[in-house]
Amino acid sequence: MTQPRIEFRNVSKSFGRNHVLRGIDLSINKGESMVIIGGSGTGKSVLLKCALGLLNPDEGQILIDGRPGSEGSRDAFFARFGMLFQGGALFDSMTVWQNVAFRLLRGKLKRPRDEARAIAIEKLRRVGLKEWVADLYPAELSGGMQKRVGLARAIAAEPEIIFFDEPTTGLDPIMSGVINQLIRDIVTEMGATAMTITHDMSSVRAIADYVAMIHDGKVRWSGPVENMDESGDPYLDQFINARAEGPIEAVR
Repeated sequence: MTQPRIEFRNVSKSFGRNHVLRGIDLSINKGESMVIIGGSGTGKSVLLKCALGLLNPDEGQILIDGRPGSEGSRDAFFARFGMLFQGGALFDSMTVWQNVAFRLLRGKLKRPRDEARAIAIEKLRRVGLKEWVADLYPAELSGGMQKRVGLARAIAAEPEIIFFDEPTTGLDPIMSGVINQLIRDIVTEMGATAMTITHDMSSVRAIADYVAMIHDGKVRWSGPVENMDESGDPYLDQFINARAEGPIEAVR
């Protein structure tokens, strides 16, 4: 049996009386692209933060290659990851290339400054941006360009695992399609394992190998993306078809 790259075992997390995750069991194999879907407030972001070690589960385990993520050095743990944040999360006071090379200019992954800049420019080219963009500041870029810079930063250190947090939020449909295609191509080229959280069904269909739906703090359905439309699950069916009527109650 193949050892999952990321494995959630009975992961639970509460904030006071708000039970957000109620025993999540989910596996992501090496090189797979898993997309987590679900309505607002269902725990997608909390699950992502637990995977990143930013939150500790109240119960259960998160294993990376069969070992708890908390084992070993924190720097070594984070060196394996890349992250595309919702909204880009670029540093306003740094130039584009310094944003892309952020992890290469400090800590465990530190490179000489000239080398870090060269890598940043290479990654910018990979996401379709010209070299002259490198010395601009984030405020001088459009939303789509900022998202590309965020993607270049996520892949700058050649991570084994990449997390994507709502990668197309705030983008028009055409730019969303561009970003989705870039994510799909880059993850495939790198052979990286990807975990994405989103409610954008165009992203799901463009970048997922497998899909998992979270509802009421548990995995309601999981399987290959091509099986999603014929799942027979009323919760998943309502969500992916954006129906007002169904077992999921709209918050009013």
